[in-house]
Amino acid sequence: MRSDEIRQGVERAAHRSLLKALGLTDSHLSKPFIGIANSFTTIVPGHIHLGQLGTAVREGILAAGGTPFEFNTIAVCDGLAMGHEGMRYSLPSRELIADSVEVMAQAHRLDGLVLISNCDKVTPGMLMVAARLDIPAISLTGGAMESGTIDNEKIGVNTVFEAMGKVYAGKMTLEELALLENVACPGCGSCNGMFTANTMACLTEALGMSLPGCATALANSAKKQRIAQETGKQIVQLVKENMLPSQILTRETFENAVAVDMALGGSTNSVLHLSAIAKEAGITLSLAKYDEMGKKVPHLCSLVPSGPTTLRISTTQEAFRL
Repeated sequence: MRSDEIRQGVERAAHRSLLKALGLTDSHLSKPFIGIANSFTTIVPGHIHLGQLGTAVREGILAAGGTPFEFNTIAVCDGLAMGHEGMRYSLPSRELIADSVEVMAQAHRLDGLVLISNCDKVTPGMLMVAARLDIPAISLTGGAMESGTIDNEKIGVNTVFEAMGKVYAGKMTLEELALLENVACPGCGSCNGMFTANTMACLTEALGMSLPGCATALANSAKKQRIAQETGKQIVQLVKENMLPSQILTRETFENAVAVDMALGGSTNSVLHLSAIAKEAGITLSLAKYDEMGKKVPHLCSLVPSGPTTLRISTTQEAFRL
């Protein structure tokens, strides 16, 4: 294992001493070293619960016989960054995320990675580094936010964006707008429609880089907690089997992801992100492939913001329940 480079032999006694400063025992030092790259932050709604998911992942790793090490990376909320200078920083954050995880994994010779993410540029950045490093890795996306409700109608942040225009057009009062903004986003999770965050969560699952049902398990659900713990268990197994991203991220799996994207009518940003992930995997994913798949794959459902249906938790073995 890669971690043997910092824990085996007389010449690594000082390394072991530093590791034991963390409270680790000789038993811990004999197990696979699993990094948990977590984009937890308290300023991004899609990420405020990721610390709790990290705890569940650690429990799974420990239960499966691994030694977990958690570290953080940055996250930008595109919703908060829109409309001002901040949006210039959103796409560059993707590369910073990939680079920061690479630095931690390579410097500390981690044997495997769990990549906990949720929002627009964060999940792609995590997948890029998984392909780049090509060590056993598994993604855990944080899940969608519950929809808000008003007059028995599901609403979300897109409803508020639309309402702003109605106020300027004189079709809505400021009081009605205030009511909307207070109930539209009821808690943690990525925005409740098929925007970039949830599109990339679905495509991550289609690529085979997250567990079945991960994309549609809501952020605040018990199912998401169970998937997080199972993800921790699964990464230890992947390390033992030396199952690499290069064995998962093949040309066929990228084509599968594009087909899922076409069927769901996902965010057009997926073109930008899937192509970047494919490049890290040594695969060229051209715009022509999207055109080709779009002619073969029907658009099966209209999810918010294109239609009334929101992403929601599956209570069966199906990935989606519409």
